[in-house]
Amino acid sequence: MSNETSYKTNSKGHLVPKDSIRDIDLLRDELVTSIIDRTLKMKAIMQIFKSEVLSDIEIFMQLAGEQYDVKLGGRKGNLSLSSYDGQYKVMIAVSDSLEFDERLHVAKQLIDGCIHRWTENSDANVKALVEHAFQTDKQGNINTARVLGLLQLKIIDQDWEQAMKAIKESIKVTSSKSYLRFYQRVGGENKYDQIALDMGAL
Repeated sequence: MSNETSYKTNSKGHLVPKDSIRDIDLLRDELVTSIIDRTLKMKAIMQIFKSEVLSDIEIFMQLAGEQYDVKLGGRKGNLSLSSYDGQYKVMIAVSDSLEFDERLHVAKQLIDGCIHRWTENSDANVKALVEHAFQTDKQGNINTARVLGLLQLKIIDQDWEQAMKAIKESIKVTSSKSYLRFYQRVGGENKYDQIALDMGAL
């Protein structure tokens, strides 16, 4: 009998004779390996499915654009398509990953100057609020949502407005990801139920 059939590698990378491994451990290994093998095949099928669906929608959008002599340049935002009877709906949600360049540090300095002026004779809560927006996580990354939240503040101040301009110009889209969601209307109601492709939702 060859070593390939008489030995198995354990979690530490050691070769262990199969006849010294308990039957229950061998059965567990066989079960888990079989499940993961099927899981990887299902993942590959879903990746192909997603690619085909996105391609079909892109072709449809090009055809729709041609009806009005408009050339549509790819998927740039969220999109919802419904069947003629309104029974089914397909949605694409596009999520961008953002990061900031060096101009964010310029914005931080301008904001610090604003805070220093504003809090000389007043409450320091504003400073705490802005410091929170620029806090980093353990990996040194800034929470983009908190920084972008500063753009929603309506503050009339020349330095603040310059800081907000610097933040806007510092934003870079590093990647975009498209998410597909499928819906069907149950019964005669207007409510749509999502067709679950997430294992946890089945």
